[in-house]
Amino acid sequence: MMMGTTIIAIKKGNNIAIAGDGQVTMGDKTIMKSSAKKVRKIYNDKVVIGFAGSVADAVTLAEILEEKLEQHGGNLKRSAVELAKEWRRDKVLRRLEAMLVAGDGENLLLISGNGEVIEPDEGIIAIGSGGNYALAAGKALIKHSDLNIEDVALESLLIASSICVYTNDNITLEII
Repeated sequence: MMMGTTIIAIKKGNNIAIAGDGQVTMGDKTIMKSSAKKVRKIYNDKVVIGFAGSVADAVTLAEILEEKLEQHGGNLKRSAVELAKEWRRDKVLRRLEAMLVAGDGENLLLISGNGEVIEPDEGIIAIGSGGNYALAAGKALIKHSDLNIEDVALESLLIASSICVYTNDNITLEII
């Protein structure tokens, strides 16, 4: 499990909302920053990503994903698979400690260093230390409310931030 952040991503139709908190935690006791941006748009604002784990590692992976998107004409699935293969094979990349969630309107994917590229069955993914809390909240809100995906993402993170000490309520939200 990646410590120090919570990211939730929700897909409904051709819309994707990804939200992340802003807390950067050093070790298990110190909050170093409360306003980090762990959700951003890449590839000419056509793909939105969120990351958990080491920030430097995640930024490196985001840059590689963007290179793969350039190489493969914006095909997110193919780019994600190529990134996961390279991440697993390369001796330096293999040591990177992060996870990525990426969406482009058609696809919502979890990309990990184990070579996994996972598309969720129910259109919702959450990662990071508060990921399970956000995922549970998000699933309940989708099933039992009329909230739009942006509000579900925000509320899910607020719930996670009230439970997980590695998650705060300084939320960044991006929508495609």
